[in-house]
Formats: sequence, C-alpha cells, structure tokens
Amino acid sequence: MNPQGTVFQPDLIALMRSVLDEVATTLPEAERTSAMKAEIASHILACAAKGERDREALKLAGRLAVVDCSHYSHDISPERRVV
Repeated sequence: MNPQGTVFQPDLIALMRSVLDEVATTLPEAERTSAMKAEIASHILACAAKGERDREALKLAGRLAVVDCSHYSHDISPERRVV
C-alpha cells in the first residue's frame, strides 16, 4: 500500500517520529545521513499506512530499511559507493 494520501493522527505522527529517531540513533554516526533517515521513514510510514500502531513493529520496519540499504550497498562496486 502506498502511504500517499493517507492521513495520520498527531499521536501516530509523534510515535513514528520517535521511532525514526530511535532507529537512527542505533546507526553509526557516519550512516545517519538524510538519505538513510528518509529510507527508514519510508518503511515506517508504509507499515503505519497498513494499520500498524505497535511501537516495536514500527521499529522493526525501520530496522529492515537499514538492512535493505546495507544489502544494496554491498551490491555496488567500491568505485560507485564513493560519491
């Protein structure tokens, strides 16, 4: 489900923001990029758009974004990783 057009209540927005911050703080500082945070947020939003409201489930969705991104980065040649 695409979260576009989904309306979230203020308390859920606060929960998602808190989860995003919590997941981001588990990353090494060098990996706390805006792109990584956007990817984490995207996974959290998609999970919430499906109706999930449990903090731990939302954190898991955010952590899966980190795993997905790190798997993807290993598929890129070292020359292309340097930007």
